[in-house]
Amino acid sequence: MSTQPTKELESFPNPNPGRPYDIRMECPEFTCLCPKTGQPDFATITITYVPDKLCVELKSLKLYLWSYRNEGAFHEAVTNRILDDLVGACSPHFMEVVADFYVRGGIHTVVTVRHGKRPD
Repeated sequence: MSTQPTKELESFPNPNPGRPYDIRMECPEFTCLCPKTGQPDFATITITYVPDKLCVELKSLKLYLWSYRNEGAFHEAVTNRILDDLVGACSPHFMEVVADFYVRGGIHTVVTVRHGKRPD
């Protein structure tokens, strides 16, 4: 596996596909660039999901999130893209991505996006 930033997300078989359970990952070092100013925007990205047949491989997730460091993106757009890419990689029953951006210009932004429903 590469050690360079990439948009490729890898997955592996869910070891317990018959049991609904949550996986929660917190990524406190997410960085992208403001598309208006080019200045860095910092956020904590929290991903919670209920896997179906596949789970997200963590090193590939790290390299995927790292790939945004030099890209301009509005908070809402990058959060939705992360969700779309993760859903595409593992097709979970349910997934939530919360992007908690640091204060910039006196404004604190939190974007929450969801896919699917939690199994009963």
